[in-house]
Amino acid sequence: MEINSVLRRILMCATVALFAAGAGAAAVRGQETPKGEKPKKEEEPRRVKGDKNPTAEQVAETVVLVYGSRSGLHQIRRTGVERGKITRTAADGRPEEISYERTFKRGETFEKDKVRLDQRLSTIQYSLVFNDGRVTGLLRGTPFTPKQEDVTQMLTERVHGIEALLRYKETGATVKYNGKENQKGLDLWVLDLTNKENRSTRYYISSKTGRILWLEYEDAAAGATPVRYKRSFHDYRVVQGTLVPYRSVLYEGDRQVEVSQVMTVTYGVKMDDSLFAAQAASFEP
Repeated sequence: MEINSVLRRILMCATVALFAAGAGAAAVRGQETPKGEKPKKEEEPRRVKGDKNPTAEQVAETVVLVYGSRSGLHQIRRTGVERGKITRTAADGRPEEISYERTFKRGETFEKDKVRLDQRLSTIQYSLVFNDGRVTGLLRGTPFTPKQEDVTQMLTERVHGIEALLRYKETGATVKYNGKENQKGLDLWVLDLTNKENRSTRYYISSKTGRILWLEYEDAAAGATPVRYKRSFHDYRVVQGTLVPYRSVLYEGDRQVEVSQVMTVTYGVKMDDSLFAAQAASFEP
């Protein structure tokens, strides 16, 4: 593992992120990193230097820095709109394609985030809204109680996702370094994150780039045998100075069950709280 190479890549990503933060949260589409004057110096997080055995915090802070820095992510990703397609594979092998639009507004804390997920299937179009810790369904503007499956999927993406690691200090989650591994020629840091509800996610992070390549977790209905899930991340691109995987694949055991493809993503979009209104028929986890 070339530690110097890691630092060069990290510092390059940090410079890009800091410039974007200084430019403000302008709603600019595109995938190219803007070039210009050098940004002002910001606080220096702990990073992996010459340590052969880094601490959990060093690995976690390296990831945060690579994805855009804590201050950069906070300023740029206050609001955003992501559009794409999801292909899910049913138990009988039949694929189902879903067009989606995910709109979010960052709250004062992780729990106070507002998220709206509009989905268009072949037979129906509806929305799921996460607000005030509840998930509400909306069909043609009318609230309804969503299926448990839909609620679980929406909450799982928040608990077992990249954002959970990027905001681990904010949520009070703990991190544990589980050493290094080499899989398929890749040198990896293995990091466990456990949130305040004692739900754990294991992240496999490239020690060369600081990017999350995949994550694993277990989940199960009450009384059922836990099922192991894996979500891998691909096609990383720079969007407004922050790092975004445009494609992810979800596995249930050894079976591929979902492919998510981002088409466009824009941060810094002006939006009103009424977009996340959910007055009734909500499910509280």
